[in-house]
Amino acid sequence: METSTQNHELQATSYKLFFVMKKRFLLRLDPKLYDALAKWAADDLRSVNAQIEYLLTQAAREAGRLGDEKEGEKGNAQERENV
Repeated sequence: METSTQNHELQATSYKLFFVMKKRFLLRLDPKLYDALAKWAADDLRSVNAQIEYLLTQAAREAGRLGDEKEGEKGNAQERENV
C-alpha cells in the first residue's frame, strides 16, 4: 500500500513540475487568426496552444534567437514539436 501511495505522490509531483517549467501569459488574437490557427492545429493534431508554441519556436530558431542549444536539447525540442 505504501508503494502505491508513493507512486501517486511521485506522479503528482512530476505532473506539477511539467507545468511549472512553462511560462504562462495572456495572448489576444484576432478571431480570424485564431480560427486559422485552430484549423492548422487540428490538421497537425495539436492543440492551438501547442501550435502557437511550435510556430514561435520555429520562427525564433530561424531568426537565431534561441541561442546555442546542445545537440540533445535540439532533439528533445523537435520531438516535443512533433507531438
